[in-house]
Amino acid sequence: MRQGFPIARQGEVIGLLGGSFDPAHQGHVHITLEALKRFGLDRVWWLVTPGNPLKPEGPAPLAQRMARARSVMRHSRVAVTDVEARLGTRYTAETLSQLRAIYPGVRFVWLMGADNLAQFHRWQHWRQIAQSVPLGVIARPGDRISARMSPAAKVFAQYRISGRAAQLLGRAEAPAWSFVNVPMLDVSSSGIRSAGDWSRECGF
Repeated sequence: MRQGFPIARQGEVIGLLGGSFDPAHQGHVHITLEALKRFGLDRVWWLVTPGNPLKPEGPAPLAQRMARARSVMRHSRVAVTDVEARLGTRYTAETLSQLRAIYPGVRFVWLMGADNLAQFHRWQHWRQIAQSVPLGVIARPGDRISARMSPAAKVFAQYRISGRAAQLLGRAEAPAWSFVNVPMLDVSSSGIRSAGDWSRECGF
């Protein structure tokens, strides 16, 4: 195994939660623990990205965001990683392709919020992503319409696994996706930044 990469055994189901985590907060922790329970995952890896191609403004330095993430996410089945920086990938499709090559026999599930599904069709090679790994979509109650009406949801409608059967997602063959409602915490990275509780220059 490459130095600095998390350990995974053949047959394990790993949920991947990507994001800038600028900064990480208890909302991220909450949806991570819910994903572990709801989608039949053995572990979750946070993929703290070097930068988000869809966001014009750059995040805080990676080391700062990693330190914050590790301070808030403390769980034996969750790893906070910088694998995208180590791989040199910028887009999710590239990251998934390399991770699947590095970890043969490991099953990956891409985790996202309903807001991400609503604009998933803007992602580079989004069809390839959906055809390579199952997608676990987490939404706050009532936050379903835009995601369910999105181009991606329509294209892959026949491959949806009901929320009641979401435990099957981790062992499903792609394309497969499931949409579950999870009560959300009223906290956001943008809100934390606006309140002045997180600086992109001098830490937290």
